[in-house]
Amino acid sequence: MQSGYKIGPSFLNSNANLRAECLWVLDSRADYLHLDVMDRHFAPNITFGHPVVESLQKQLGQGPLYDIHMMVSRPEQWVKPMAVAGANQYTFHPEATENPGALIKDIQENGMKVGLAIKPGTTVEYLAPWANRIDTALVMTVQPGFGGKKFMEDMMPKSGAIMAVSAVPL
Repeated sequence: MQSGYKIGPSFLNSNANLRAECLWVLDSRADYLHLDVMDRHFAPNITFGHPVVESLQKQLGQGPLYDIHMMVSRPEQWVKPMAVAGANQYTFHPEATENPGALIKDIQENGMKVGLAIKPGTTVEYLAPWANRIDTALVMTVQPGFGGKKFMEDMMPKSGAIMAVSAVPL
């Protein structure tokens, strides 16, 4: 896992013209597109799935990195559909699956980068067993579910801790 910060704005509160908003964000030099997928089980909201990702990929091309943030229970069921839809990175919450290691392998075998996400209440140490097998660690700075929440500044020290954890060979 490489250290460093990248900017990937979420489109959770996007309007009906998702394509135009994605283009605007990319023109504003965002590093990637962060698409939040929720199933009303892991997070208390429901958003969209792989058909929207596929549509965006067809409209915007393969240039942008599409990071799909899976805030869903049983994230393993969506690996193949998201890979086929054009996702480049599959970010999931390890606490949403019984076997994060097997899921990481499946994501990689489907040609995507792997991201692990932690909610504000989850410690950085929870990621340590997989730190040397992932490409990105996502520290959530809001509780998952709905947009418009206040940024939790006290989550920022976790970012530095993640970089320290990822630098230690496991």
